[in-house]
Amino acid sequence: MAQQLPKRKLGASGIEVSALGFGCMSLSGVYGPSEDDAGVDLIRAAIDRGVTLIDTADMYGWGHNEQLVGRAIAGRRDQIVLATKFGNMGGKDGKYADGRPEYVATACEASLQRLGVEVIDLYYQHRIDPNVPIEDTVGAMATLVKQGKVRALGLSEAKPDTIRRAHKVHPIAAVQNEYSLLYRTEAEEARAATRALGISLVAYSPLGRGLLTATSAEPKSLPEGDPRARHPRFAGDNLVHNRDLVARIEAIALEIGCTQAQLVLAWLLAQGPDVIPIPGTKRLPRLEENLGALKVQLGTDDLARITAAIPPGAAAGTRYPEPQMRSVYL
Repeated sequence: MAQQLPKRKLGASGIEVSALGFGCMSLSGVYGPSEDDAGVDLIRAAIDRGVTLIDTADMYGWGHNEQLVGRAIAGRRDQIVLATKFGNMGGKDGKYADGRPEYVATACEASLQRLGVEVIDLYYQHRIDPNVPIEDTVGAMATLVKQGKVRALGLSEAKPDTIRRAHKVHPIAAVQNEYSLLYRTEAEEARAATRALGISLVAYSPLGRGLLTATSAEPKSLPEGDPRARHPRFAGDNLVHNRDLVARIEAIALEIGCTQAQLVLAWLLAQGPDVIPIPGTKRLPRLEENLGALKVQLGTDDLARITAAIPPGAAAGTRYPEPQMRSVYL
């Protein structure tokens, strides 16, 4: 029987999830090789430990991740809240997003098939399509709700105006944006809008793609072929600068008696019950370490000190390589 973790609500959808979710992207070779059976076992281990929010997308491994998740949740569907996403084209043929209504329907059917389920609990538009009015895309997503194929709607990498316009068409339960101690300027701007509308903010890359868990300033420390090497935040002097920032967090974590990962996740959790981090990993010890953040109690002074240690905008380098930056926060 699965353990019980603290719960948080997905907006006004009536859906409750564990306060920490599990992001599955890394289980499809995104950050180096991964092994399918081990990935299935890890997702099941997360469910055993009380994680109920399982997050995937159709572009993680171009369908592979959804198939993997489908294997992992077989026979355990009633124990989880399943989130997936559509519309992130990853720059294929120069296209980064597809929000056309006809594509929404097609993408959903394909995801349902790969996941082996009849309904998706939370369906996100993964990237906002600047060529399609958000009202048209969300209108098509709302049709999926009426058809019983989707329970709740979400947006990813959306800015306040987009969120407000979408929410007028159909209630948005969650907005998923990158949010961590290192990268919070845009997320906190978006969160001002989501909080006002009663929408949850799901924080992806809450550990800064690993940056917040390590302080080594050696740029060559990334494994060969690791895609993070293409990210400006991991390049040369930027990496040295960013890891110097993270060293401040290491000192506070040592003082409090937890790991850096637990400290920064606890900081995110303390931002409010509307924030739901979804750290990902390929390793069971890391999963258990992350879940330990739920037991870290941070006082008002602790939170103020952590917040001040890495001020908004202090990190060097953009969140993605330049071409991809044109498709985020739209």
